[in-house]
Formats: sequence, structure tokens, C-alpha cells
Amino acid sequence: MRKQAVLLLAHGTPETVEQVPEYLRNVVSGRPLPEALVKEIQHRYAAIGRSPLTEITLAQAKRVEAVLAERGCAVPVYVGMRNWRPYIADVLGRMQADGVEEAAVICMAPQNSRTSVGLYRRAVEAAKGGLRVDFTESWARHPLLVEAFAERLRPAWTKMSAEVRGPVPVLFTAHSVPTRTVQPPAPGGPGGGLVGDPYAEDARATAEMVASLVPEIPKWYFAFQSQGASGGEWLGPAVEETLKAVAQEGERYLMLQPIGFLCDHVEILYDVDRLFANYARELGIRLERPPSLNDSTTLAMAVAELAMQGLARLRGGLLECRQGPENPRSGEMDQGLC
Repeated sequence: MRKQAVLLLAHGTPETVEQVPEYLRNVVSGRPLPEALVKEIQHRYAAIGRSPLTEITLAQAKRVEAVLAERGCAVPVYVGMRNWRPYIADVLGRMQADGVEEAAVICMAPQNSRTSVGLYRRAVEAAKGGLRVDFTESWARHPLLVEAFAERLRPAWTKMSAEVRGPVPVLFTAHSVPTRTVQPPAPGGPGGGLVGDPYAEDARATAEMVASLVPEIPKWYFAFQSQGASGGEWLGPAVEETLKAVAQEGERYLMLQPIGFLCDHVEILYDVDRLFANYARELGIRLERPPSLNDSTTLAMAVAELAMQGLARLRGGLLECRQGPENPRSGEMDQGLC
């Protein structure tokens, strides 16, 4: 029997402010960046102390590994980062040294885009060697992912609504990407006839499904956040213009949930908790957000199900795995070959 494993992929983050320039060079594939931009990113990292992305992702991997073990799927779960240590290529090398022959690969970015998931896949393909992999491209509509977000949103929304004595609207967000990377190719141009990037549709689908699980919400909005500084147009509407529109509608209380992120990092701890909260305050809006998924058991169950399905495809078929005691809800999806 071939030795199998699971590989989770994430963006990566430097451990110190001093490492930010090297990290940014990785993000932009070595292209030069304005010094002012580098200083601004360093300021953001310094303002929140450090980004916990790596340690949270490693902890999430342990939770996924535990869920798999509960279901009789005793396989190791590795973590590789695209832009920082532990780099994807180094982790793939370690997996092969450990004797792993097949791996279910899952990007901890549920919404599929050529500028995110596509780059992760390219990194895996370039470094996998003889390792057979099954790559999950999108899981934006996974029921347990949606439930995990709803579990975080529901109590925070209920608490805030009680405090302000009325139901508050919700703004869902996902990370923006350059518009040129998600637009369908021009007719007759290079790549003509190809479909456009699924990212915007995936992100909005996640938001709509989360909102449907918390029907008490009177109104919800969707926006893209954290547009980059590389020039050109970025996917919108932006959070800032959406906040302006919300204020013009007379809303004074708003809950923001980033449904494009699975754990705390700079785009949440700085962009949301500082930039957007301060901007909203200037518009007369009190802005709050629910806790990030981070240690969510429901998230771990979602990833575990994806992993079992990927491992089953590598084996060539779907066989039922033992249902874990913490997952009575998803028996119909609880399949895999381990």
C-alpha cells in the first residue's frame, strides 16, 4: 500500500519586521518594490506585533490530523508556505524523504483564483518530483466551511444586535486581486474563448451561503478588501466605498466578516481591526467583526473531508471511512480511502 499524506498550503508570513523586505520579494517574484511601500508593510507588521498566520496554520494541520485519525485515516498532515518558511518545495522534499508517495493537497484559500490557488498549484507541480498529488482547486461552497463561518458569526452578531437594540447588517469581505487576472480574455485575443477566473463568483457564493445560515441578518453586503499597490485596477467594490454607501443609507452599526480568510493575519488584524474600524468610525459607524476561524473544529472537519476525498481519488475509488464522533452531521459526505 502506498504511503499517503495531506499537504496544506498557505501564503506564509515573516517572523520579524526585519524579514519583511525579503518576504515581499518572494510575494512579487523578485520584482523591485518602492521603498515607501516596504516601509508601510513593515509599519503594519510592527503595529500588530507579528502575524500569527504560520503558527495558526500549523495548529490547524494538527486538528485536521486528529479528525482524520478519529475517522480511521491515520495519515500525517504537512504544511507548506508559498512565500516564506516552511517553503512548499522544502516540505515536499521532506515528505518524500519520509517515504510519502501520494498526497492530497489543499490550499487554505477556499475561493479559487489564478492569482492565488493557481500559483500554489504551480509551486507544487514544480517541486513534487515523483510524488503523486491530488489538488483541491476550490471548496468555497463546502457545507462545513460555510457552517464554520456561521458558527463564528451567529453569536457575535446576536451580542452586537442586543447591545444596540436592533438587528445589524453584515459586510462580508474577501481579498481583492488585480482585475486583469480575473477578467475573461478579450474575443479574438490570446486565449480567446476561455472562461474567466472563478474567484469573484466563488467569494460571493461563500458569503451568500453563510448569510443563508443566519437568516436573522436584515441586510448584508459584499466587498473586496486589501487592494495591492501594484497599480492598475483591482477587483471591487472596495470596503471603503461600501462603508460610505452603508453610511449614506443611515446605518450606524455594522458587523464585518472576512469570508476569504481562514485565520488571523495582517489583512485582518491591521486592515480590518485598525484601518476599516477607524474609517468606519469617521463615517459614524461602529464596526465589529466575529472571531476568525483559527481553531474551529468545524473547519478542521471540512478540510479532513476534502483530504479523504483526495486520498480516495489517488487510490482510485471512494470507500467509506469510519465516521468521527464529533461529526454526526456529515455522514453523507464522510467518505475517503485511507
